[in-house]
Amino acid sequence: MNTSVQSTAGQISVDVAIIGAGPAGLTAGYLLTKAGKSVAIIEKDATYVGGISRTVEHEGYRFDIGGHRFFSKSQQVVDLWNEILPDDFIQRPRMSRIYYEGKFYSYPLRAFEALRNLGILRSTACMMSYVWYKFFPIKEVKSFEDWTTNQFGQKLYSIFFKTYTEKVWGMPCDEMSADWAAQRIKGLSLWGAVVDGLKRSLGLNKRPNDGKVKTLLETFRYQRLGPGMMWEAPRDKIIASGHGQVLMGHALKQLASDGEGGWRLTASTDEGDVTIKAAHAISSAPMRELGARLHPLPATTLNAKNLKYRDFLTVALMIKSEDLFPDNWIYIHDSKVQVGRVQNFRSWSPEMVPDQHIACVGLEYFCFEGDGLWSSNDDDLVEQAKREMEILGLCDPQDVVGGAVVRQEKAYPVYDETYAANVDAMRAELEEKFPTLHLVGRNGMHRYNNQDHAMMTAMLTVENIIAGERLYDTWCVNEDAEYHEAGDEGDEKALPNRGALSEDQAAALNSVRDVPERVSGDDKRAA
Repeated sequence: MNTSVQSTAGQISVDVAIIGAGPAGLTAGYLLTKAGKSVAIIEKDATYVGGISRTVEHEGYRFDIGGHRFFSKSQQVVDLWNEILPDDFIQRPRMSRIYYEGKFYSYPLRAFEALRNLGILRSTACMMSYVWYKFFPIKEVKSFEDWTTNQFGQKLYSIFFKTYTEKVWGMPCDEMSADWAAQRIKGLSLWGAVVDGLKRSLGLNKRPNDGKVKTLLETFRYQRLGPGMMWEAPRDKIIASGHGQVLMGHALKQLASDGEGGWRLTASTDEGDVTIKAAHAISSAPMRELGARLHPLPATTLNAKNLKYRDFLTVALMIKSEDLFPDNWIYIHDSKVQVGRVQNFRSWSPEMVPDQHIACVGLEYFCFEGDGLWSSNDDDLVEQAKREMEILGLCDPQDVVGGAVVRQEKAYPVYDETYAANVDAMRAELEEKFPTLHLVGRNGMHRYNNQDHAMMTAMLTVENIIAGERLYDTWCVNEDAEYHEAGDEGDEKALPNRGALSEDQAAALNSVRDVPERVSGDDKRAA
């Protein structure tokens, strides 16, 4: 075992090479160096760590790439947050609403408010539709639309799910896998929402203060200067340990097996290539990107190539106002505008906004890299954001005094009809052929994990590396989770149990084993 990073000109030798300095990569690096292992982490971004959980600064204003609450049911994750950054958490009131047809709905819903906004006829139609699909459900559930219609009825699906979901994913709901709904809103029922909404409306949802964060979340913990603080801290601790390096502005060029169970990672920089030799490799890079850069090229490279991602951009506006609106964020379920969600960063933390007379909001747009939104210049995007804020009745464009645009590639792994088979095939082959290669995080596993789930995949991976065997199945993380708005912080005290391949994954593995010859020659270059 290396106790420190060993390096020569253009070459580094460590115990573990890590691709990506997001929540998963930095969690792994922090825990490994704490255990005395040496690590080298490469990060494509030249400035920020944290991936989509980073905090961007512009002229003193700080904003998230999407809002990131610090809430987890895992006690191990909560303990690690407190260990890494014990003194900078603040408790924030949670307020969010849905904008639909010119009206605002509290989220989670308040029963009487929703009834008033929808009107008695539409509310009655929603309940009748719900009852109908409880008695006559769609029997062959294949898509997000099928799953959500069965759960809530077609009427509520069309009001509160269809427009927003298609805006986020850029594809019809009947082409999205039902896995997306099952993972993100499993355990949430209309009856449960109605009961909770009645309690909220009548003020009966209060529980004794036992020191835990309660949910459906009324409050949440947050970093006073944004979530980036949480990831800058482990970066600094990794470097200070003497066991690790975090190489910014280093993009993955190739990850090659050394033929002896270890790895040779090549990263490209503006100054040339750097090579990292390691016994283990941890990848939080998108599976599609990893599949194209592995050597020898996997038989499932074409499976990885078929995985899709949704990209994302934030337009931050600085607006003359001391209190523009009270929400942390507003979901925009309206087809008249392209914006999907509006964040109010002062409501996340007052320290994010340096001028008390200026509000800073972030308009979130979901897009595909290279499409019209993504390719628009920053000035045009700022003007569009100003127009849409006016349409929504949230501000006067004349009050906007500044703006900035941040683009985020591959923010969300897409759950289309073929994603699961492609992921299972690649996972099975890599686990069979490369036991010292570990996939972690949201894009590394092509699963829509929250930051705490991404951290848990890294924590289990570290346990496996230190033990020298596969004690835990990292793919069981977030597999059977209930609705993410329900439950108490730290409810889950134990690490997930060791798991086994499912029947589908075993079949995928067998199909890979049966491939007689690997992709080669011109086929490699095409792949």
